[in-house]
Amino acid sequence: MVAVHHRTVSVDGHDVFYREAGPADAPVLLLLHGYPSSSHMFRHLIPALADRYRVVAPDHLGFGRSSAPSTDEFDYTFEALAAVTGRFLSTLGIERYTAYVQDYGAPIGWRLALADPAAVTGVITQNGNAYEDGFVPSFWDGIWADGAERTDETRDALRPALGREAVEWQYTHGVPDPTTVDPDAWEHDLALLARPGQDDVQLDLFRDYATNRALYPAVHDWLRTSGVPVLAIWGRNDEIFAAAGASAFLEDSPEARVELVDGGHFLLESHLDEVAGTIRDWLADQA
Repeated sequence: MVAVHHRTVSVDGHDVFYREAGPADAPVLLLLHGYPSSSHMFRHLIPALADRYRVVAPDHLGFGRSSAPSTDEFDYTFEALAAVTGRFLSTLGIERYTAYVQDYGAPIGWRLALADPAAVTGVITQNGNAYEDGFVPSFWDGIWADGAERTDETRDALRPALGREAVEWQYTHGVPDPTTVDPDAWEHDLALLARPGQDDVQLDLFRDYATNRALYPAVHDWLRTSGVPVLAIWGRNDEIFAAAGASAFLEDSPEARVELVDGGHFLLESHLDEVAGTIRDWLADQA
């Protein structure tokens, strides 16, 4: 059985927790999680890939077991989270990697790629947008309104997204058989969201999300000019990032592999074997 290590490293005076497995000299897979999860979402995927790859999955600041400084102590923007992740990679001596991005992990991964394009040898995007296509209005309209208006009213309107019903929905919506999703996954997230100050952390990131859209033209140019291999594997029933977000990658990466799976936002919870198998096949084709 593959040994998964649970480690912490200091970056800019903050603890960054990460899970790591696989040979130290193997090609690196960097797994970047989304909201409201952490590297915990990759707990089953890591050992499934670590026989041939060095798999590294950090918790973003404010998530999981990494430090969660208050909003007075840290500027919770996607730019800041990406900067910490870049320094985390430097601390570990990781210079080249394939990035697996999901949800929030996508705008963090795009910023890393734009800062150091040669470092990214491949992209696996699992319900992680890089195009306007795929944003489901019923989910995003409130976030766009808060990003544009920046009032107490628009901010408070997003607070239900931090609650139990909304978090559980992210895990179960679009899943043909919700009993295949381990309830411990959302209970883990809810326990961490209940920490003092977490509402401010997450509401700041909701408000900042609109800044990610401004990056998209540069990301498209990078995809087009670099020819970086892309696997877009998507829960096609996701009502946050719809399947159109996966197909959109073909606009700038015409050789991208697009796989739409009969699942939801957190695809690894219900379709781990299918996702892991597809990733292994795709990575083998790149070798």
